[in-house]
Amino acid sequence: RDFNERCAQCSEVNWGLTDGGRFYCRSCHNVTERTREVVNTDFISNTRVQTISKNLRKQEKNDKGCEWYVCEGFQLILKKQAEALEALGVCPQMKDEILCNFWRRYLQKSKQAYCNRPVGETVKALSVCDSSTDVDSEPETPSLLHFLSLSESEGDLQTDCSFASSASNMSASTSVCSGSVDGSLYLMKNQKEKLRMTMPMTLSLCYMALLWLREPMTLSDLLRFVVEGHIPYLNVFQHFPEKMKLCGLDLKIFYVESWPVYEEVYKKMLELAAFLDLPRFPDITDSCFLHPDMLCMKYLMEANLPDELHTWTCRVVKKICIGEADFLTLVPGNKSTRNVKYDVLAAAVIVVVLKLLFLLDDHYEWLLSDFAGERNKNNTEGGPYFEFKKWYKVIKCSLDVEQKKLDEERAKYLWRCEKPLFYSAKNKSKVLKRRQMVVNLQNQFGKLSGSVRPAEKPHPSSFQLSWAEENTDGNCFHGHSLKGILQEKRGLLTAMNPDYWLCTVKLCNEKLCGHLAHYREVDFPQSYHFVLRLFSFLLRIQPSSIHDEVCVIEHKLFNKKLCKKAKYNMVLRK
Repeated sequence: RDFNERCAQCSEVNWGLTDGGRFYCRSCHNVTERTREVVNTDFISNTRVQTISKNLRKQEKNDKGCEWYVCEGFQLILKKQAEALEALGVCPQMKDEILCNFWRRYLQKSKQAYCNRPVGETVKALSVCDSSTDVDSEPETPSLLHFLSLSESEGDLQTDCSFASSASNMSASTSVCSGSVDGSLYLMKNQKEKLRMTMPMTLSLCYMALLWLREPMTLSDLLRFVVEGHIPYLNVFQHFPEKMKLCGLDLKIFYVESWPVYEEVYKKMLELAAFLDLPRFPDITDSCFLHPDMLCMKYLMEANLPDELHTWTCRVVKKICIGEADFLTLVPGNKSTRNVKYDVLAAAVIVVVLKLLFLLDDHYEWLLSDFAGERNKNNTEGGPYFEFKKWYKVIKCSLDVEQKKLDEERAKYLWRCEKPLFYSAKNKSKVLKRRQMVVNLQNQFGKLSGSVRPAEKPHPSSFQLSWAEENTDGNCFHGHSLKGILQEKRGLLTAMNPDYWLCTVKLCNEKLCGHLAHYREVDFPQSYHFVLRLFSFLLRIQPSSIHDEVCVIEHKLFNKKLCKKAKYNMVLRK
């Protein structure tokens, strides 16, 4: 009654007292810093005891960490990954508009937020019912998920019946140790039906946003930047705030002990696009970096192959109509169209062109190389003729060195998190002391063994192998000519080689066996395997994936001849 100042928020004079003795406005609930001056000594002592005990409980409660949900952890990870991609030169629109909208739509579709009753609220309600209430405790600050749940929803709303059923299912798992509120619920089997978010799926979301913007970054580039440490993925939970404690089941969700796999990330991207009901992606035209003509040019440069091969790759792309926008553009949920892996497709086109010109049967390419070598001895005008044998030796030497370096880096990688994990203030000092002892021992053994700390990684590049044309050692083949293996026929340059061998006569059912064609190294020529191995290293995928795409392109390229052969065989059988 004695406090007559107007509220700074609503200008009303209608004050009340909190448990801590502060004034708050009954109209707008604004809390001021002013406290009530008390004259009664008995009231002072009681209030003092009450305040001290409340602060002790609050401090003890803060040591256990704040309340957080699994989706908030993934949201922080996506934010870190988007910031890293932006630092690599990706358009800022990718983080603030595209990826953010994808993530919001996923939260709504999976009923984790932006709906009437989020799934995460199940655990919260259940814990409130089971825990004893304290009259002196302050109400907790609602988490980010709570604010998201207050937003309007355009999708289906979760009903109270579904909430009750999920609450009954959670009653048996409330004792499971987890730092997050919904860690145990998140790992339940029924969550798989809602496309549960995982660490590889964060990369799927990022790639989906890159694809929507048609950024000049393929999936193989994205995964390579992850392995090189330019994009947060391994042990990324160490960047969580201190109040977000990880414990038990949380580590099973966020802790990663393997490198991301191309096929898994790509498959989850397709599932996510269909799950979110996304419309047709922006068209991939011939001016986009992801177009086969563009990517073939990039991989020809990185593989140190002649520039004239690009004319042949463009001819193959046009012949089998794999450069059309309808073929290249992603349409989520459309099962009638074949999904395109842009980097694998471009590499397979180059392999097919090499087979067209050099056959790659461990005999014809060496014969052409000897002819080109003899002509280079007598060639005094123009550029040198391309020698497959010389190119093979240069590439093999460089490829073996880079592959060995990559294998050593992977073998030496420390999967253990640099930031120690502790879950209570009691164990914090012990864990930090033990971690410091380990670091000191590692430094001492490093000095004794004479090992040098690795230098900082260079700025990431789209090219793993670089070949300068200014070098005088003759290791760059970009400007070499293909005239030694071509002949003019009806005004067009054609290959001197009239033969071609197919990798497989009939394609397999991909849904049944998982592959369109089976690949074993012993069944194919070594030259063919070497070319697959080269592009397998550049894309960081298995050679069998490129082999599958090669078989598909071959069947499109020789479709008429294969149909004639099949009809001829049927006539003979009759």
